[in-house]
Amino acid sequence: MVPLIGRTLILLSLLAAASGAIIAFTAGSRKSVVGALWARRFAYTYAILISSANFLMIYALIAHDFTVGYVAQVGSRATPLWVTISSLWSSLEGSILFWGLVLGIYVFVATWTCRKHYPEHLPYAIAVWLACGAFFSFLLAGPAQPFHTVLNPPMDGPGPNPLLQNHVLMVLHPPFLYLGYVGMTIPFGLASAALLVGRLGHEFLRPLRTWLLLPWTFLTVAIVMGGWWAYEVLGWGGYWAWDPVENASFLPWLTATAALHSALVMERRSILKGWTVTLVMASFLLTVLGTFMTRSGVFNSVHSFTQSSIGPTILAFLAVSLVWSVLILAMRVDHLSAEGQIDSGKSREGAFLANNLLFVLFTFTVLIGTVFPLVVEAVKGVQMSVGSPYFNRMSVPIGVALLFLMGVGPALPWGRATKQQMIKALVPPIIGGVILLAIGFAVGARNAWTLLALFFGGYTAQVTLREMWLPLVQRMKGGAGIGQALVEGQLVRGRRRFAAYVVHAAVVVIIVSIAVSSTMQQSTEVQLMKGQSAKIGPYELTLQGVETVSEAHREGVLARLSVTKNGKPSGEMLPRMNYYAMSKDPIGTPEVRTTLTHDLYLSIMNIDERSQSVGLHLIINPMVGWIWIATGVMALGGFMATWPTKSRRNEAILRDAAQARGGEAVVES
Repeated sequence: MVPLIGRTLILLSLLAAASGAIIAFTAGSRKSVVGALWARRFAYTYAILISSANFLMIYALIAHDFTVGYVAQVGSRATPLWVTISSLWSSLEGSILFWGLVLGIYVFVATWTCRKHYPEHLPYAIAVWLACGAFFSFLLAGPAQPFHTVLNPPMDGPGPNPLLQNHVLMVLHPPFLYLGYVGMTIPFGLASAALLVGRLGHEFLRPLRTWLLLPWTFLTVAIVMGGWWAYEVLGWGGYWAWDPVENASFLPWLTATAALHSALVMERRSILKGWTVTLVMASFLLTVLGTFMTRSGVFNSVHSFTQSSIGPTILAFLAVSLVWSVLILAMRVDHLSAEGQIDSGKSREGAFLANNLLFVLFTFTVLIGTVFPLVVEAVKGVQMSVGSPYFNRMSVPIGVALLFLMGVGPALPWGRATKQQMIKALVPPIIGGVILLAIGFAVGARNAWTLLALFFGGYTAQVTLREMWLPLVQRMKGGAGIGQALVEGQLVRGRRRFAAYVVHAAVVVIIVSIAVSSTMQQSTEVQLMKGQSAKIGPYELTLQGVETVSEAHREGVLARLSVTKNGKPSGEMLPRMNYYAMSKDPIGTPEVRTTLTHDLYLSIMNIDERSQSVGLHLIINPMVGWIWIATGVMALGGFMATWPTKSRRNEAILRDAAQARGGEAVVES
């Protein structure tokens, strides 16, 4: 019964999405109020149907209904509940089904929040959203059917991929990744609507920016969570290896970041409209490319858990989406004419434009290094790989330049800057750069790029902190108390501006932490018998023994080590190897002890309970913990910025009205 209900829900969602897309596009082209109403109804219907299919699958997984094909493939009575639920996105069919759930939620919320606004744009946007929904429902109805019936169901299943059971981050990382990936569909639809209508005013820029910022924030968290998972599970002591699937998530993040900065310039100077929508559409296309990389099996990656035959179908969808984007850009982008211009390169908008060009260069650098081996193999039949040396050599200079522009851009005024203004804006932050550079040199930093990153990081940090608190100081000088100035000035009226600088501050911490941890790592490999000790940095570790532990879904062999720091007892550490029924090879779980200055990282190379011996990789990683902390702060800033004040919308309406009369309105950002 469950398989039949599931297939019915999928087919109905396909019907609702396809019909709704046609009705919505027709309503937009004919400016039909009734058609727009029915388009919204079909959007809600699609969301409810695809969500119901997901909840049905979760029920089947929890109930261990092995008559459902997907449950028989990834389910297991032995796995804990959190593993059972996360099995929904552990393999191809379930991950596509989960994609549909996230898309349905996005479509429902976006349609509902925009239902009383943007009558010209919304039907076209719904048409694009539902066309994407129809494609993924088609996959679920055919090539990636999760609800096929198992005629002779087994009594138990193998469980999901062991790598997905080995750390709780796999409960969080995939949903955040999908919220980022799938969420790019919403701004893609809005950008398409702006092109089809031929107008992108400040009022419609508001939802476009908000619906781009929200998935950008989720994608930011997802990327770092993926690195954190690799750090905590894979045992090599790093968090980023320029793996093709890592790059697949990084590419749309780069273009979306560029689009957010471009949208700010557009809001202030009424320029870069066509460039902004191009970046938004590129971000969506890169998420589809990332889906192809992850789900087609053409790339070998520790982050890719499925091999499937749907690659050509996704590639066809990517081709159709690309053709659609190119066609409407070619035919309609000239309607989004600029209402202003960049007066001088020595201005904030000039720095933002340079920032955008660097982000695009970064995107092409990563894209070429990721896709080029696949193209060579397809054309010449020769397998090759592009490794970390290429990416590091190309990306480090770009990253350092972006860090510098993060400081220069906000320091400069909008419009043309005089020589005196530039000196006043750009010279004082050098003090912050020198201070951080001196601190880094004092603690042992000698790598040239690390020192440069420290200098630019200090420079940008001083600019960011100054710009973050400048409105607070100005309001206090005007007579407001610190509490009133903070709440009204920073968290209410100036919330989006304040949130942007919170994000910038977190980015500075992340880039500096990456630079330091990548070049100042200490490591050694040791082989210990019971009772023997090893030293690294201020730590001494003594092997107390090797023992076996059993859990419902796995068995583990762990090494028990006592730790002293500077001669004082500092507890125990328990690195382990885990064994799963469906995997012949053990999966390691490093032990990581994090402090504010560094991580002590223990990874098992070999372990033997009979001889009570273990081979360990000992690593001291400086500042890695700050990457995770700063990412949380970055996410907080991103979410703060997605809820602008009510007055912000009124200001946008007034500005549109002023520009329609031929005047100019300036709104403080």
